[in-house]
Amino acid sequence: MRDKEKWAQYRSKVPAALEPWGAELISRGRLCSVLSGNHENNDTVVIRFPDSKALNNWHSSPAYEALIPISLEAAAIELLSYEE
Repeated sequence: MRDKEKWAQYRSKVPAALEPWGAELISRGRLCSVLSGNHENNDTVVIRFPDSKALNNWHSSPAYEALIPISLEAAAIELLSYEE
């Protein structure tokens, strides 16, 4: 994490950016240990979207794009997408 204040600012604004897309926060946690392999991030957030269209629309939305500069100042963030 680069800047705790910016991280708090980013985290406080993400839920409003997710809401229009029907996204649901599933889990937010801190790394306890790496059991195998390499993993560099300490925090993990899992968000469920209704479908890939909602995910892509959220990611390219003006609401989320406005948060990107804050996230870049706050931490090294990796966004990943998985299908069930």
